[in-house]
Amino acid sequence: MYKIIRKKRKNLTLKVENDGTVVVLAPPRASIAQIDRFVARNLGWIRKKQEEIAALPRFEDGDAIEICGRRAVIRSGARAMLDDGELYLPRKNRTEALAAFLKRATCMRMEGLLACLCAAYGFSYAKLRVTSARSRWGSCGANGTISFTFRAALLPDALAEYLAVHELCHTRHLDHSAAFWNEVRAILPDYLQRRHALKQYLWAMRCF
Repeated sequence: MYKIIRKKRKNLTLKVENDGTVVVLAPPRASIAQIDRFVARNLGWIRKKQEEIAALPRFEDGDAIEICGRRAVIRSGARAMLDDGELYLPRKNRTEALAAFLKRATCMRMEGLLACLCAAYGFSYAKLRVTSARSRWGSCGANGTISFTFRAALLPDALAEYLAVHELCHTRHLDHSAAFWNEVRAILPDYLQRRHALKQYLWAMRCF
């Protein structure tokens, strides 16, 4: 089974939503037979995506989660709070409560990292924002505002540090020029390994 959304477009496109639902974006005149054939040709891709989604953490009681480099076991509680290695989350609207908690955790973590790096290397920035971005870990605007997705709280310390260095270097180089990467390398000689390791955490972009 799949859901069809017709839009003004030329080609058929597939996506699998977080609940596993298959969605076909179709041109207005595409026939059901055409759509059926398109879905059939892409069954392998669909099953792979659904398996990836099924493997995502569900944040049930007893599950372990790493927050800002610290392992915590999820328990039920009246409100979201971290206490002695246990993360308490309400049963109702649990995902939303966790996202709100991670936003606060990301803000505190990245503020600390940015402050240390600014003191050590002479950087400065205008403002820190924590967003709900799914497509990127961080960004830096021309006005000096640095943003991180709240999902950065789920990264190990070494990768959070890489994000902070990356965005601070953008305050001096707003592109990915050789000068930018040279500055990143001067601070983190192993930045390439850290950058590649981020791919292991792309699941965090699909959990919320």
